[in-house]
Amino acid sequence: MYTINNNVFFSLLVSLLAGVSTFLGGLVVFLRFKDKDKFICFCLSFSLSVMISISVFELIPDSTLVLYNNFGIFWTFIIGSVMFLLGKALVTKINKKITLLSSNDLYRVGVLSMIALMVHNFPEGIATFMASYNDLSTGISLGIAIMLHNIPEGISIAVPVYYATNKRSRGLILSLISGLAEPLGAILAYVLLKDYINETLVSVVLMFVAGIMTTLAINEMIPEVNKYNNKRLSIIGMIIGAILVLVNLILF
Repeated sequence: MYTINNNVFFSLLVSLLAGVSTFLGGLVVFLRFKDKDKFICFCLSFSLSVMISISVFELIPDSTLVLYNNFGIFWTFIIGSVMFLLGKALVTKINKKITLLSSNDLYRVGVLSMIALMVHNFPEGIATFMASYNDLSTGISLGIAIMLHNIPEGISIAVPVYYATNKRSRGLILSLISGLAEPLGAILAYVLLKDYINETLVSVVLMFVAGIMTTLAINEMIPEVNKYNNKRLSIIGMIIGAILVLVNLILF
């Protein structure tokens, strides 16, 4: 029987709030815009920039440093490359399965985003819980940082799904499901994995996540953005997405 003390409760709460912030991003589907195509173009450009920036400026450097300190440069390269390529292969395989179910490119992008971000949010939930469990103030800072970049991730799921299906509820539900992977990771960290999780294991998983997110952004989202033939708006969206991630990293 598990008893939950205050420290555990607040650690789980931080992970839950960070995770469900994807739902806040999904609420953007209730905004009304005269030009639907411009809105989709901007949201996709913004979202793909956030995914690439998180991978390039956060996941890959942080994971590489931890792996290097534990295994040295050769094995860091091997482990990092293998996990990154496995992430890429997973996106390719899932994409083929989704294509059989739906020929709508926007819907495919939305569902792939949900799956990619679920995989991303799960180890994030573990990291947030462990950080909060060891030092609540550190965990809260990490939770706020994750919350800020989960909001645009919710947009990347809800907007394409909504405009592909014309159902706001479906976009919102999928964005919420993605976010719930975060508290799920926290719960598993507490109940099952607390004695086995370490910084090295989380870094290996996050390198895998970087492969998923980068492949999704480059192979799926960029071609979709190009269909709207609005370079100016897509560049603005990508710049804003990158700035948001960098500011988030600097502040937290």
